[in-house]
Amino acid sequence: MVVFPVQIYIFLALTPDSAPEVHSVKESFTNAAAELRRAEHLLYVSLKYTRTVDVIKNVIERLISTFEFAIDSLLIHAKEQKRIEELPAYPRVKITTLETLYATDPLILDGLSFLTTLKKISKARFDRAQEYRRHVTMTAHLDNQTIEVTIDLISEYYAKTETFLKHVLQIIKQ
Repeated sequence: MVVFPVQIYIFLALTPDSAPEVHSVKESFTNAAAELRRAEHLLYVSLKYTRTVDVIKNVIERLISTFEFAIDSLLIHAKEQKRIEELPAYPRVKITTLETLYATDPLILDGLSFLTTLKKISKARFDRAQEYRRHVTMTAHLDNQTIEVTIDLISEYYAKTETFLKHVLQIIKQ
Protein backbone atom coordinates (compact mmCIF):
# COMPACT_ATOMS: atom_id res chain seq x y z
CA MET A 1 0.00 0.00 0.00
CA VAL A 2 1.33 3.39 -0.99
CA VAL A 3 0.84 6.16 1.54
CA PHE A 4 0.61 9.62 0.09
CA PRO A 5 1.71 12.67 2.09
CA VAL A 6 -1.83 14.04 2.07
CA GLN A 7 -3.09 10.89 3.80
CA ILE A 8 -0.42 11.24 6.45
CA TYR A 9 -1.46 14.82 7.19
CA ILE A 10 -5.11 13.81 7.39
CA PHE A 11 -4.22 10.99 9.79
CA LEU A 12 -2.19 13.35 11.99
CA ALA A 13 -5.03 15.86 12.05
CA LEU A 14 -7.49 13.17 13.16
CA THR A 15 -5.43 11.81 16.04
CA PRO A 16 -6.68 13.07 19.43
CA ASP A 17 -3.33 14.43 20.56
CA SER A 18 -1.46 15.60 17.51
CA ALA A 19 0.57 18.03 19.64
CA PRO A 20 3.98 16.84 20.76
CA GLU A 21 3.85 15.12 24.11
CA VAL A 22 5.77 16.68 26.97
CA HIS A 23 7.54 14.27 29.29
CA SER A 24 9.07 16.40 32.02
CA VAL A 25 8.08 19.23 34.31
CA LYS A 26 11.11 21.26 33.28
CA GLU A 27 10.40 20.89 29.57
CA SER A 28 6.76 21.86 29.99
CA PHE A 29 7.57 24.86 32.17
CA THR A 30 10.26 25.97 29.72
CA ASN A 31 7.67 25.86 26.94
CA ALA A 32 5.30 27.96 29.08
CA ALA A 33 8.02 30.54 29.73
CA ALA A 34 8.87 30.66 26.02
CA GLU A 35 5.22 31.26 25.13
CA LEU A 36 5.04 34.04 27.70
CA ARG A 37 8.13 35.67 26.16
CA ARG A 38 6.48 35.50 22.74
CA ALA A 39 3.33 37.09 24.16
CA GLU A 40 5.46 39.79 25.76
CA HIS A 41 7.11 40.57 22.44
CA LEU A 42 3.73 40.71 20.69
CA LEU A 43 2.37 42.99 23.40
CA TYR A 44 5.25 45.43 23.80
CA VAL A 45 6.70 45.46 20.28
CA SER A 46 4.26 44.24 17.63
CA LEU A 47 1.13 45.76 19.15
CA LYS A 48 2.95 49.04 19.82
CA TYR A 49 3.76 49.49 16.14
CA THR A 50 0.86 47.83 14.33
CA ARG A 51 -2.10 48.37 16.67
CA THR A 52 -4.32 45.74 15.04
CA VAL A 53 -6.88 43.32 16.39
CA ASP A 54 -4.96 40.45 14.80
CA VAL A 55 -2.05 41.10 17.15
CA ILE A 56 -4.44 41.21 20.13
CA LYS A 57 -5.84 37.83 19.02
CA ASN A 58 -2.30 36.45 18.75
CA VAL A 59 -1.45 37.68 22.25
CA ILE A 60 -4.55 35.93 23.59
CA GLU A 61 -3.55 32.71 21.81
CA ARG A 62 -0.04 32.90 23.29
CA LEU A 63 -1.46 33.46 26.77
CA ILE A 64 -3.68 30.41 26.34
CA SER A 65 -0.67 28.36 25.25
CA THR A 66 1.25 29.59 28.29
CA PHE A 67 -1.54 28.44 30.59
CA GLU A 68 -1.79 25.06 28.86
CA PHE A 69 1.94 24.37 29.22
CA ALA A 70 1.84 25.52 32.87
CA ILE A 71 -1.11 23.20 33.51
CA ASP A 72 0.82 20.34 31.93
CA SER A 73 3.80 21.05 34.16
CA LEU A 74 1.56 21.04 37.26
CA LEU A 75 -0.02 17.76 36.22
CA ILE A 76 3.33 16.12 35.50
CA HIS A 77 4.56 17.37 38.87
CA ALA A 78 1.48 15.88 40.56
CA LYS A 79 2.05 12.58 38.79
CA GLU A 80 5.70 12.51 39.91
CA GLN A 81 4.50 13.07 43.48
CA LYS A 82 2.00 10.22 42.99
CA ARG A 83 -1.00 12.51 43.61
CA ILE A 84 -2.60 11.31 40.35
CA GLU A 85 -2.39 8.00 38.52
CA GLU A 86 -2.14 9.21 34.93
CA LEU A 87 -2.10 12.45 32.99
CA PRO A 88 -5.51 13.52 31.62
CA ALA A 89 -5.64 13.79 27.84
CA TYR A 90 -8.37 16.37 27.33
CA PRO A 91 -8.22 20.05 28.32
CA ARG A 92 -11.45 20.14 30.34
CA VAL A 93 -10.39 17.05 32.31
CA LYS A 94 -7.00 18.66 32.97
CA ILE A 95 -8.72 21.73 34.41
CA THR A 96 -11.10 19.74 36.62
CA THR A 97 -8.22 17.58 37.85
CA LEU A 98 -6.25 20.66 38.86
CA GLU A 99 -9.33 22.17 40.49
CA THR A 100 -9.56 19.12 42.74
CA LEU A 101 -5.80 18.93 43.39
CA TYR A 102 -5.47 22.61 44.26
CA ALA A 103 -8.92 23.29 45.73
CA THR A 104 -7.42 25.39 48.54
CA ASP A 105 -5.14 27.49 46.30
CA PRO A 106 -7.06 30.60 45.21
CA LEU A 107 -4.39 31.69 42.71
CA ILE A 108 -4.59 28.39 40.81
CA LEU A 109 -8.40 28.40 40.83
CA ASP A 110 -8.48 32.02 39.65
CA GLY A 111 -5.99 31.20 36.90
CA LEU A 112 -8.03 28.25 35.69
CA SER A 113 -11.22 30.31 35.49
CA PHE A 114 -9.25 33.05 33.74
CA LEU A 115 -8.04 30.48 31.19
CA THR A 116 -11.64 29.50 30.52
CA THR A 117 -12.49 33.15 29.92
CA LEU A 118 -9.53 33.56 27.56
CA LYS A 119 -10.64 30.52 25.57
CA LYS A 120 -14.17 31.92 25.30
CA ILE A 121 -12.80 35.26 24.08
CA SER A 122 -10.59 33.49 21.58
CA LYS A 123 -13.48 31.48 20.10
CA ALA A 124 -16.04 34.27 20.19
CA ARG A 125 -17.24 36.33 17.28
CA PHE A 126 -15.52 39.70 17.40
CA ASP A 127 -15.58 43.20 15.94
CA ARG A 128 -12.70 45.53 15.22
CA ALA A 129 -12.62 49.19 16.22
CA GLN A 130 -10.06 51.98 15.90
CA GLU A 131 -7.38 49.83 14.32
CA TYR A 132 -3.99 51.51 13.76
CA ARG A 133 -4.67 53.86 16.69
CA ARG A 134 -3.85 53.85 20.39
CA HIS A 135 -7.35 52.74 21.39
CA VAL A 136 -7.54 49.68 19.12
CA THR A 137 -10.36 47.51 20.45
CA MET A 138 -11.41 43.93 19.86
CA THR A 139 -15.02 43.54 20.95
CA ALA A 140 -15.69 39.86 21.69
CA HIS A 141 -19.34 38.83 21.73
CA LEU A 142 -19.80 35.99 24.21
CA ASP A 143 -23.09 34.24 24.93
CA ASN A 144 -24.26 36.56 27.70
CA GLN A 145 -21.79 39.44 27.65
CA THR A 146 -19.54 41.61 25.53
CA ILE A 147 -15.88 42.12 26.38
CA GLU A 148 -13.91 44.99 24.88
CA VAL A 149 -10.25 43.96 24.75
CA THR A 150 -8.01 47.00 24.55
CA ILE A 151 -4.26 47.44 24.90
CA ASP A 152 -4.70 48.21 28.60
CA LEU A 153 -6.86 45.13 29.21
CA ILE A 154 -4.55 42.81 27.29
CA SER A 155 -1.67 44.19 29.41
CA GLU A 156 -3.63 43.21 32.54
CA TYR A 157 -4.21 39.76 31.04
CA TYR A 158 -0.47 39.44 30.45
CA ALA A 159 0.30 40.45 34.04
CA LYS A 160 -2.23 37.92 35.35
CA THR A 161 -0.66 35.18 33.25
CA GLU A 162 2.82 36.12 34.43
CA THR A 163 1.67 35.98 38.08
CA PHE A 164 0.11 32.54 37.48
CA LEU A 165 3.32 31.26 35.89
CA LYS A 166 5.43 32.53 38.80
CA HIS A 167 3.08 30.76 41.23
CA VAL A 168 3.35 27.53 39.22
CA LEU A 169 7.14 27.81 39.43
CA GLN A 170 6.93 28.13 43.24
CA ILE A 171 4.74 25.03 43.42
CA ILE A 172 7.08 23.03 41.21
CA LYS A 173 10.17 24.04 43.20
CA GLN A 174 8.68 22.79 46.48
